[in-house]
Amino acid sequence: MAHPDGAGSEDDLRLDFDPRVRLEFHGSKLSSDGGLLLYRELDEALGLFDKTVRFVRDTRKGKNGVHSLMGMLRQSVFGRLAGYEDVNDAERLARDPVMRQIVGGRTVDGQAASSSQMGRFETEVLATAANRDALADMPGQWIDAVHDRQGLNYITLDMDSSVSPTHGAQEGAAWNGHFRCNCYHPLFIFNQFGHLERCALRKGNVHSADDWKALLAPVIARYAKRDIMRFFRADAAFALPELYKTLEAAGYYYAIRLRKNPVLEGKISHRLTRPVGRPSKTRIKRFHEAFEYQAASWSKPRQVVAKIEWHPGELFARVGYIVTNLPFAPKELFKFYNQRGTAERHIKEGKTAITWTRLSCKRFRDNEVRLQLHALAYNLGVFLQGVDLPEEMADWSLTSIQSRLIKIGARVVRHARKITFQLAEVAVSGALFGQIITAIRNIKPPPGPA
Repeated sequence: MAHPDGAGSEDDLRLDFDPRVRLEFHGSKLSSDGGLLLYRELDEALGLFDKTVRFVRDTRKGKNGVHSLMGMLRQSVFGRLAGYEDVNDAERLARDPVMRQIVGGRTVDGQAASSSQMGRFETEVLATAANRDALADMPGQWIDAVHDRQGLNYITLDMDSSVSPTHGAQEGAAWNGHFRCNCYHPLFIFNQFGHLERCALRKGNVHSADDWKALLAPVIARYAKRDIMRFFRADAAFALPELYKTLEAAGYYYAIRLRKNPVLEGKISHRLTRPVGRPSKTRIKRFHEAFEYQAASWSKPRQVVAKIEWHPGELFARVGYIVTNLPFAPKELFKFYNQRGTAERHIKEGKTAITWTRLSCKRFRDNEVRLQLHALAYNLGVFLQGVDLPEEMADWSLTSIQSRLIKIGARVVRHARKITFQLAEVAVSGALFGQIITAIRNIKPPPGPA
């Protein structure tokens, strides 16, 4: 836009279908992301960026930097939360009044970082080895801040891998036969609240469980300090003897699916013949068996629970196996394990709302940075779901929050002593907005002694 302050009345546009209609453009006074101000308030209540930005090193050499490290990191994360998945939109967001208010400092009365500045920040400053490590630790530090305010009785970790399709000659991209595309193969750990505990970008042709220990060990170390119960779930790709031993040593109860083999089938052979009687045309006949089993690679026997289902119209039974150390009844064990499907839903939310599959840099390390920034944006979005929200939005997904709450039109009016954001009251009313602000303020710690 040639004039950031907006066109004057002499440049008004009119429409022929109704001469009364006039169009004005005020680029630096209007925003389509007014709901981001709520998340800035949430950031303030939890002290997220204040806690973690000190671990990121500013490698810029000049002494006349206009934008602070904290401000540029906020611009990266909040921009992704609003749906701007890379730095292409930074030129416009630099003039956006809401983004300038979020970044703070001199940016409020000036401009936020441009596309070129953000590009250098993400591919040079954040891409150093030390800063990549710091970014990988930040989701866990943020989650600890949430647990410290809201309390924690137990933790359930779900580990799963996903796919990020690649295009062109991107470093680390490879053909994956399971996903049937050239891709990266990232690995994620979520907890029962939907928070992303930790993630890592991997080459496209690695096994689903590759580097599991490097990802899981820091998470285990963080929760070792808390007096809580600990649980872990994963699919058959993570049925690894070393993983069992690691979880048992750290005091975790686990439920991990096993692939079938002749020995396991022999343990339940009496259940693999069709039940006596006429097959039901509507009901599923379901049986459970629990037994001890020791694979050749295991150092000791472990409990395995099998579920055998006879479905109407099917000739053979459907069988699933879980290795576990949980003292649950078989039916309750499978109910607990099946809740692992929420991790797949969280991954889908990250793909649709945050677009964390947008890893379009050529260098692998730059795409590592992007994935970590997406992870921070995802967690910031999910944290709001954990406060005491009004009933009418308690079941909103992150995608719904983004489209209904974040994407609120806003007009800024500046006076000498105050700044007023006039928000559109369409999907979210002023009363509802006020209730959300109250819920956020309620998680602030009490003021310290004078």
